[in-house]
Amino acid sequence: MTQNSFKPASVKQASVKQDIAEKAREIGFDAVGFAAAGAVPDGGKALAAYVGAGHHGSMGWMAGRTAERAHPNGLWPETRTVIALAMNYAPPIDPLELLAHGERGSVAAYARGRDYHDVMKPMLKRLARWIAETHDAGVKVFVDTAPVMEKPAAAAGGLGWQGKHTNLVSRTHGSWLFLGEIFTTLDLPPDEPEKDHCGSCRSCLDACPTDAFPAPGKLDARRCISYLTIEHKGHIAPEFRTVMGNRIYGCDDCLAVCPWNKYATRTRHYAFLPRIELTAPKLADLAGLDDAGFRRVFSGSPIKRIGRDRFVRNVLIAIGNSALPALAPVARRLLGDPAPVVRAMAVWALSRLLSPNEFHRLAAVHQGEETDADVAAEWQCADAAPAATTVQEASR
Repeated sequence: MTQNSFKPASVKQASVKQDIAEKAREIGFDAVGFAAAGAVPDGGKALAAYVGAGHHGSMGWMAGRTAERAHPNGLWPETRTVIALAMNYAPPIDPLELLAHGERGSVAAYARGRDYHDVMKPMLKRLARWIAETHDAGVKVFVDTAPVMEKPAAAAGGLGWQGKHTNLVSRTHGSWLFLGEIFTTLDLPPDEPEKDHCGSCRSCLDACPTDAFPAPGKLDARRCISYLTIEHKGHIAPEFRTVMGNRIYGCDDCLAVCPWNKYATRTRHYAFLPRIELTAPKLADLAGLDDAGFRRVFSGSPIKRIGRDRFVRNVLIAIGNSALPALAPVARRLLGDPAPVVRAMAVWALSRLLSPNEFHRLAAVHQGEETDADVAAEWQCADAAPAATTVQEASR
């Protein structure tokens, strides 16, 4: 027998926990925490209420597998410990800086580099394999795509707390953390959950352009720009288009204004640094992408998953908000696009950039040719809009 075999179980467990934490940091994780599976709050009731209120929008996957999603043991009954892991993606510049440049598109900070799923999953698998081989334990790896309530698990493991914007906030990394989990059969000493340090601050709530928070800690995804530009597949309602500004993929407003970000340091991970083509992309260039060009430009990027049509839809809304009539020809070239969501937003953008007379003449040519009911309605609505609503006329 080795000397180690005579150690009390609690000492052994603490040693195993320390070994895992050290290995996690060696592999490249910026934060690691441990929570007993039973200590992770059961989110079943909150999830049911959220879905019942329709706040999940068209994200049907949230309504499915609710029993598995509600608690770690619902997904894997053998789970004894949840190992919460995080990587810092804090941007090197203020992610809101581009909002003042109407000719450019603003992409959420998390999507300006490589797809974090592709970065984190191999690292999680490497750590899980080491745990299984070194400590003879059962393990399962998750990063975002599985029915796991990641933020409550990370909070239970002491990585931070869920802020009023519903995202995790860390005293070390602010709001800029990618999360992943390893469920294990090991029974390890848990870390202390972090207390809520938001206090009376409501900066994140007040910063939301679409008023998507009905209450602190409650998010109506149907009003969230991240949901509208990424998850929502159809036409974006007129009430949200103007306030979207030039946000073409996601929104950082509620995250970026969090005071705890003052303690964050820029990411050390090269993969999460902004790609050159996404630091300040020109809307005119992005609008000109066909499907092949879109796939080529966004290979390895999370943006690729929404497809070219939805992306160009978002770009055209930004063009309509640009107050730059020089971009009108860009939108005009897309009036004949095969995708209705693209044609509809080309119509809307032109209604904002052309004078009423110019737009009326354009409508007279194209409106009768339109076969899609939604796009035809967009023409009719825009052509009947008061002249004062157009950018060009309003600026005179």
